[in-house]
Amino acid sequence: MGLWNRIVQKMSKQTFKMVQERGNGFYAWNGRLYHSDVVRACIRPKTKAIGKAVAKHIRTTRTQEGERVEVNPDAYIRFLLEEPNPLMSGQMLQEKVANQLALNHNAFILIVRDEFEKPVELYPIPCSSVEAFYKENELFLRFVFLNGRESTFPYSDIIHLRDDFNEDDIFGESPMEALSQLMECVSIMDQGFVKAIKNSGVIRWLLRFTNAMRPDDVRKNVQEFADTYLSVESETFGAAGVDSKADVQRIEPKDYVPNAAQTDRIIKRIYDFFNTNEKIVSSLYTEDEWIAYYENAIEPMITQMSAVYSSRLFTRRERAFGNKIVFEGSNLTFASMRTKLELVQYVDRGIMTPNEVRAVLNMAPVDGGDRLLRRKDTGFMEGGEEE
Repeated sequence: MGLWNRIVQKMSKQTFKMVQERGNGFYAWNGRLYHSDVVRACIRPKTKAIGKAVAKHIRTTRTQEGERVEVNPDAYIRFLLEEPNPLMSGQMLQEKVANQLALNHNAFILIVRDEFEKPVELYPIPCSSVEAFYKENELFLRFVFLNGRESTFPYSDIIHLRDDFNEDDIFGESPMEALSQLMECVSIMDQGFVKAIKNSGVIRWLLRFTNAMRPDDVRKNVQEFADTYLSVESETFGAAGVDSKADVQRIEPKDYVPNAAQTDRIIKRIYDFFNTNEKIVSSLYTEDEWIAYYENAIEPMITQMSAVYSSRLFTRRERAFGNKIVFEGSNLTFASMRTKLELVQYVDRGIMTPNEVRAVLNMAPVDGGDRLLRRKDTGFMEGGEEE
């Protein structure tokens, strides 16, 4: 935890100290949800898509000619979004936060500021529990880390993302109650499959000797029977004959193995909980299926990230001057080549720039490609007539 020591030392000059009051709290579920291959497969497409969303600093100002839009006007904000801390890139930070949000419906990012109150670093906060309390009319969060240590930070220095925001005033609802029984069923199914596989190699034949025999003679006769009739290399494999000294009895294993219908129903319920389906998980989706998944599962989180990042990284005065953070995620990345080529018609109508279309086609930008173009036979309408 040397990293957290460095962060706490860097920020201890401001308002941070350990507080013992206890108040409203959220506790991460220790059900090892991420250890399930089904759950990990459910959240991986969403996590990867959110990681690919490009964070940009947008500044919109009003001039006499109209609105002026600047992209990444301040270098320190651009570097903060691209390289939030020395250990990870912006994409890695977004993926880690997306995982925590999917598993706990709460995700936290610590903002480290310099002596001028400018944000300089961002760190995701993995914790086992967090408690919220007020002190002198200011909201604080007290985190208990995975190693048992704890730290307290003001809520104004935390980027807090949440899902299923319902009863609690601060935290999102934990998925524990909704998923605990389903995950128990998945665990029982997995155990059933494992036991069935292990028991597939148990003794399936019982030789019952009618005469009393020494243990060594019993083992010798059993071995001769196995070598003669059960070995694939024997000439009589599959056919057996015994004399009156022994009776041969076949034993069928009766281990419980979950049937396919039960397994599919349980897995489908887990898919539904994470707002996904088998085609998304297996990357067998069509263009329309991905767009529907993107709009329902990914776009809401990207919208939330844009709003929360903006409110935490900029003051009210800075936001009043048109500063905001925007996460751009394009669902056209997964479109068919035919749909991508049809975007060309938007270039000469001033809807998209050439570089935006090239980005969809996974091509590098070109010089001068960020200007909006318009065909000469089109223009702005004034007084009902075209210019």
